[in-house]
Amino acid sequence: MKKTLILCMLAISHLSISQSTTNLKVSESTEYKDKVKSIDVIAIRTSKSGETGIVRNAKRDLLFDIFDNKLNKTFTKVVESSKKESYVGDLFYNNQIKLFTVYAQKKDERILYCHTLDLSSKAYTRTLIFKATVEKKQSLFGSRKNHNTSFSLSPNGKYFAIATDNVRKNKNAYTIRVFDAETEKLIYKKAYQENEKRTFKHNDLYIDNNSNVYSLGKLFLNGKSNKKFNGDANYQFVLNKITKDENTELVIDLKDEHIQSLSISQTNNQLHLLGFYSELNVGRIKGGCDFVIDTNNFSIKTNKAQALPKQVYKDLYGYRTAKRKNKKKKELRNFDIDYVLTDSKGGTFLIAEEFYITQTYVQTGNAGGYYQTIYHYDDVLILKFSPSGDLTWGRSIFKRANSPSYNAFIKNDQLHVILNSGKNLAEKKDGRTKVSKGWLESSSLYDFEYSKNGDVSYNKIQDNRRNTFYLPGLGTYEMDKFIMMSEGRKKKTFMILE
Repeated sequence: MKKTLILCMLAISHLSISQSTTNLKVSESTEYKDKVKSIDVIAIRTSKSGETGIVRNAKRDLLFDIFDNKLNKTFTKVVESSKKESYVGDLFYNNQIKLFTVYAQKKDERILYCHTLDLSSKAYTRTLIFKATVEKKQSLFGSRKNHNTSFSLSPNGKYFAIATDNVRKNKNAYTIRVFDAETEKLIYKKAYQENEKRTFKHNDLYIDNNSNVYSLGKLFLNGKSNKKFNGDANYQFVLNKITKDENTELVIDLKDEHIQSLSISQTNNQLHLLGFYSELNVGRIKGGCDFVIDTNNFSIKTNKAQALPKQVYKDLYGYRTAKRKNKKKKELRNFDIDYVLTDSKGGTFLIAEEFYITQTYVQTGNAGGYYQTIYHYDDVLILKFSPSGDLTWGRSIFKRANSPSYNAFIKNDQLHVILNSGKNLAEKKDGRTKVSKGWLESSSLYDFEYSKNGDVSYNKIQDNRRNTFYLPGLGTYEMDKFIMMSEGRKKKTFMILE
């Protein structure tokens, strides 16, 4: 009786919303048995001829698999790995996945390896890229939690660049190495941002077709605090242009903004430095910013910081609360950028997910208890910028999850967000669409399709009950199709959206 009453109350408090079937063509591969129990996917890519390569972690092994254009497994390789070896990045070109790992052979020595999986020849090789000496227990690539990009491939596929931190006890120093993409031979090595007092924190990396490298980061003015005593920013963003012969610096003027990090996007022969800004501190978001860089004279062409559109607040809080929060320009917080996508017109999408960690105490009886760590992957924020840097529209997705739960790609200039939610999406009385699985509710796989002006349609791909459950976060979009893996640890299948 109580259960029936609660379900009735839930039904009354939500209104059904218009849902349709996805416009994408949906198909599934045949099931295969996996010899190794691992869904820890590091990289997944598809070649022009349709082969898909997947690299996974499995305790002390790296697993390399190749599937044909019908997603039947054609190659597998298990490579023994050490607990002293860790993944730091990957690139994909010439039908090859290049996976980079750092091996801490000694306390002060690091070796960078490149594991190559050739999807065409179905071959695996490992090469030594370089060795470096570091301070004890120091990494070559800083902290991975900040989503910094340390590997970049030129648009023509001829060069790749690697940015490393070479911080010493009494000196900050950073290095760029540029390699021939085909032979993996070093073309040049250049130190930059060498300073005994100031700390440089790398954000993103870009290399052009002439092997010129652009390294973007945050340069702290005094110490490592984000704020001065008066509340002003204690840092500048600096774009470093590095060539074989010289280094050039371009300081990005922040005015009154606080920015956690910036990402590089290249469109219409211009560099865009994109991110979120705040008037309070780096962990909050008042709006989006876009610094457009003229690479010919290495200068800032435009500098635009624009507040979040009202629709962002409406999606998250409902129309009543949104009006108040938008009027006060209430700031969001705890969002990390996951995707920077570009459409055919040069428009850029900045997509971020709310991430934070909490702990709860679990009582185990008279003997006491323990603290349980809970990871929250919640709301999604979407901002679209025009080629000139204007914020054209913004949306958000009101959701709750405890693991990475979505993926995003652009097809025919439409943004698609793929995620699992409750079986039937419901619109709350305040206008919000809650994208989470309710109590006693089964789940469904959805395609949220956004038009060019930001209108959204909620398209169901499948009901998950009695069907294979797929993990959008473990997916890739290549050659106009999106491929994602099922959650099974032994028996696996793939879903293809095209």
